[in-house]
Amino acid sequence: MTQDKPNADTGLAETAPLFDRDRLLAWMADHGVAQTTTDHPAVFRVEEGLELKAAMPGAHTKNLFLKDKKGRLWLISARQDTVVDLKRAPKAIGSDRLSFGNEALLYETLGVRPGSVTALALINDPDERVTFVLDKALWDADIVNFHPLTNTATTALGQVEFRKFLSLIGREPVVVDFDQLTI
Repeated sequence: MTQDKPNADTGLAETAPLFDRDRLLAWMADHGVAQTTTDHPAVFRVEEGLELKAAMPGAHTKNLFLKDKKGRLWLISARQDTVVDLKRAPKAIGSDRLSFGNEALLYETLGVRPGSVTALALINDPDERVTFVLDKALWDADIVNFHPLTNTATTALGQVEFRKFLSLIGREPVVVDFDQLTI
């Protein structure tokens, strides 16, 4: 179910995403995806939430919404301390030169705003316009933590549950060991 609402910046109508935080968490419950969600003040950058994250077990993430020179869209989810070199990444993921995607395209494809980018937003991309790239450090982590489509909470998923989520939405990530990238 989508509904059009005016964008505060442009005044143009934009379609609301299929899922918001409440719908996402309800969908997970309905599909047997166990998770724990912790509310907290808004966090916009990895560095801002370090004290919050210290109390939450598991691997914490950073998420980059990117567009390549040919217009292909990418979501890279990496452990918060992983260095993602955007000059080396294209060869590893099979893209052209990468740059950050704009806010309108982010909202159109994943239904989130900057600061709330998350792998869980792939649920809002049923047409699979965005290619999902996952840091091997997250693929190997026992628990992964992502925003539940808003940056005012963190959702923890065991690795089995995270893979179940990806399977249920029909997404298989491109797993990259960013720590091993060379030019």
